[in-house]
Amino acid sequence: MSGNGRIALVTGASRGIGKAIALGLATRGFDLVLNDIAAQAATLQETAAEARTHGGRVIALHADVSNKAQVQAMVADAVAQMGTIHAVVNNAGILRASDVENCPEDYWDSVMAINAKGTFLVVQAVLPIMKAQSYGRICNISSIGGKHGAPEQAHYSASKAAVMGFTRVLAQEVGPLGITANCICPGIILTDMGRVNLEDAAIRDAWKAKTAMARIGAPEDVAGPVAFFCSDDSAFVTGQTLNVDGGIVLS
Repeated sequence: MSGNGRIALVTGASRGIGKAIALGLATRGFDLVLNDIAAQAATLQETAAEARTHGGRVIALHADVSNKAQVQAMVADAVAQMGTIHAVVNNAGILRASDVENCPEDYWDSVMAINAKGTFLVVQAVLPIMKAQSYGRICNISSIGGKHGAPEQAHYSASKAAVMGFTRVLAQEVGPLGITANCICPGIILTDMGRVNLEDAAIRDAWKAKTAMARIGAPEDVAGPVAFFCSDDSAFVTGQTLNVDGGIVLS
């Protein structure tokens, strides 16, 4: 799964799964465009500095993926500095827990805007580049929550289900152009966002009991499968959704 100096854009790359993906791609020889919002500037620069220790070119760019103008500017800046984009990992995402009855409208809107619309906007911005070079690898980060969900996460589940549906249709549209599009569905991963599911020891133990491998996932567990979808090892794989959950969803 060598990157061979190919250039990958990773959104939401400052910490958690995004950081692990960035470092995983860096160790495999990818050059990187790392993105996050301006509020995460310091941690994004730390991730970029760590990625550079693996020898590749790395730049860090700020953009809110739910803002079309910012996304378009980020992609233009990335191409100006790096020359092109070969792969994109749409990892940026948020979770604001609430039950359906009491869910504020802005919770629904913000979660859908980042998780679903953001994925669409980034893909829309990079497609002309990939189309022109007849090559592209798109890896969208969904969640097992988009398949089964959990109480107080209906809006999150809806946003992640939207990412899977979007990816399936995208794969059909861009396949003839030399571009693949696939989804990763992480399970219960120990990140700042994942701790929403793991704050209580009994809840952690219950998730472990539901997992075939009897452990909670680490962000690094997601990096290898993402690298596969970003590499030529997956050249004949598209429109697929891969559960990376230690065996919670068995399908």
